[in-house]
Formats: sequence, C-alpha cells, structure tokens
Amino acid sequence: MPSETVDYKSELEETQRALREITLMMEQSQGEISKLTQRNTAITSHLQQVQKQGGSVEEIKMAYDSALDAQQRLFVMRGQLEKLQNDKLHLEKYKDVLEKMVMKGGGDGGSSAPQNSGKEQMTGIEMIVNAQEAERQRLSRQMHDGPAQALSNFILQTEIAMRLLDVDPSQAKEELGNLKTSAMGTFQKVRNFIFELRPMMLDDLGLVPTLRKYADALKEQSSIDVSVSVSGTERRLEPYLEVMIFRAVQELLGNAVRHSQATLVKVHLDLGNDFLRVTVDDNGRGFDPESLQDANNLGLKLIRERSEMLGGKFEIDSAVGSGAKISFTVQAKI
Repeated sequence: MPSETVDYKSELEETQRALREITLMMEQSQGEISKLTQRNTAITSHLQQVQKQGGSVEEIKMAYDSALDAQQRLFVMRGQLEKLQNDKLHLEKYKDVLEKMVMKGGGDGGSSAPQNSGKEQMTGIEMIVNAQEAERQRLSRQMHDGPAQALSNFILQTEIAMRLLDVDPSQAKEELGNLKTSAMGTFQKVRNFIFELRPMMLDDLGLVPTLRKYADALKEQSSIDVSVSVSGTERRLEPYLEVMIFRAVQELLGNAVRHSQATLVKVHLDLGNDFLRVTVDDNGRGFDPESLQDANNLGLKLIRERSEMLGGKFEIDSAVGSGAKISFTVQAKI
C-alpha cells in the first residue's frame, strides 16, 4: 500500500507551537514549585519543633499529616515539571528531525519531493523512534534507582512510628504496618511504571519474550485473558523495529482494556522471511471503522503511518457488537 505524503512544514509549525506552550507551562510550574518549597520547609520545621518539644501524639500526627500533604503536593508538581521538561526535550528532537526533512525537500507535501523520499521517510521514522526511546531509557534508569520524594515520605512515617514506640506501642505497630504496605505498593507501582516506560528486557531478550511478559502483567492487572502466540522463524529484529512493534501492540492492548469491554484478547505474531505481521483480536463491543476517520485517535493513526512507512499496511476488521481484529505488517527480511 503506498504511504500518504507527509506535510512536514505543517507538522513543524505545530511542533513549534507546542514547544512555546510547554515553555510557558514550565515557567508557571517553576513558580508554583518555589512557593510550595517555602511552605514545605516551614511545615517540616514545625514538625521537627513539635517532636523536640515532646508534643502529644495528636499534635505529632497533625504536624506529620501537614508535612506529608505538603511533600506530596511538592512531589506532584516536581513530577509535572519533569514531565514537561522531558516533553520539551522530545519535541526539540522531533523538531530537529522535521527541519532536516523540510530542508531535504519533503516539506510541502507536493510532487517536488526527490525520488528517494521513501528512503528519507524510513530514516526519519527511525530517528523519531530512536529519539523517543532514548528518552524513555533515561527516565527508566532514573525510576529504577528509586524516587527520592517517595522515600522521604517513608522517612517521615518512620519517625512518627519511632516516637509512638515510647507512648503507644500498639499504635506504633499499626503505623509500621501501614508503612510496610505503602512501601510494597510504591515498589510495585515503580516496577510497573518502569516496564510501561521502557521494558529493559526488550533490549536484552527481544520482542517476543517482552510481549509475553507484558501480556502476563496486563492479565494480572486487568483480569482480562491476554495471550500471545508466534508463528514463523522467531528471531531478533532491528532495534527500531522491535521498539515500533512493541509500542504498537502496547497501544492496541491498552485500547482493548480501556475501551472495548473485552474479556479475551489474542495477540499473534507471524514472523515470515520477508515480513512481520501482528494481529490483535478481541471479543469486545467492537466499533465502526469509519468512525475512526474523524476521531482524534492518534495511536491508531501513528501505527498506520509507521507501518506504511516501513513498507507494510494497516487493517481493521470490526463492527459494533462483534469485537475487533486489528493487524499491521512491516518489512522484516532475514
């Protein structure tokens, strides 16, 4: 299937506009963080003063709750700022790619594009995918080392428990139990976040084992029966291809879990000698494929665009009340 011509100039203008908006939001977030930092310092100082003066259990708990609330607000705002910074970095990389594509003559979407524009589009999509995944890898390593703000909350809870040991041992035991539960929950959330962001085993073991692991994790989290089957010659692919396929399957499974009300989802990978075909089939409520033409479903549009850029095609077989079967192919020669 021939790929649609990409209007790089329009995409570049839209990216530049998004960069301006993110820059403004970052300035607003930095101002809010400055105010919250001052408030957090004052509340933490008050908590330490109450502890030193040997305040009552109720006074300590009130001071602790205030300190915890302040730190949580600060943690959320810092996380928001970090996300904006990462989004800005990604957009700047994407802007650089688009500027190069415009300079090579593919900017206006017209017939003036050079004969090797297909090869240039291939290079462009590889650069975009690699830029996105490089950023995800960096964030994954940061999260793997442990979020400092979450640990600070555990430290506060520990201090409260230590104070209660001399006053009310049973209450202290309860606080320690709550601390353990919070720590276990946070640890699991961090692990899930790391896997969603960038599964490390994708680099180490490849596409097929990673998809099976992801399907098992999704099955536990959503109670939906998710299975992965493979036919053909199982092998490692080019890194950018493995990334593109994993992200596409991740998007399709996410849609099935969030929107389809499905109870069963089957993922099949057909690894041929010259191609790779991926099919995601669910027994959900289905939809009218024509309705996607006007919908703002960027995920499916991106899968279609990348599949066609990589010499393949994208297909939807669905109807209201009859589930959905979505498949795409890409060239993947041995």
